[in-house]
This record gives sequence, C-alpha cells and structure tokens, in this order.
Amino acid sequence: MQRQKVTEHQEDNVTDDVVRELTDETFQRAIDESANPVIVDFWAPWCGPCRTVGPIVEDIAGAHVDKVTVGKVNVDENQATAAKFGIMSIPTLILFKDGKPVKKVIGVRSKGDLEREFELV
Repeated sequence: MQRQKVTEHQEDNVTDDVVRELTDETFQRAIDESANPVIVDFWAPWCGPCRTVGPIVEDIAGAHVDKVTVGKVNVDENQATAAKFGIMSIPTLILFKDGKPVKKVIGVRSKGDLEREFELV
C-alpha cells in the first residue's frame, strides 16, 4: 500500500498520513479539537538533529495512531507559535493534554525513550 503525500499548500497538511503540519493559524485549533493527547515536534529543515528525530516521530505517530495525535511546527515559518511555547532549542517535542502543555523533551531521543517519556508503552 503506497502512502500519498499531501502538498505544502493544502489545508491541514499531513506527512506520511499520520503527522499534521501545523502553522500559527492552525495550531490552536488542532490542539483544542483533538480527542487524543497531541505530541508536537518543533523543528526546522536546516536542523540536523531535527532530521534525525523526524522519522522517529513519524514511526510513533503510525504505531500509536489510536492513542495520540502528532503534529509538526516549522519554527522558521511559524515563529509566533514557537515563541508562545518558549522554544529555544530544536528539536523540541511537547505533549499536550486537554489543550495544555504537560511535558517537554528537547533533543534527539530513541523511539523507545520517547514512547516511555510520553507514556505510550
């Protein structure tokens, strides 16, 4: 089964069908409307460690689609959202429950570490 990629210009962008590209405009709605907790990956395309974490985040999203919603925020293009949550280093992952940030992980971690950190296993 081949996965279809959604282009950058479509609303509610999706990476690998399970990770939503969030913007300053769509962020709060996505967090507030999610029935599940939400993990948000704050990243930038030029960031080497972000490129390492990206596939791990996508794996987590696919493996736990019933437990968690996953989104990505490009900090270069969405500076207001990054500033709102005090993002000073990337990659930074934040877990939101009931619309509020409850856990922050900074830097590269293994899939298993992130699953334990976000209580998915």
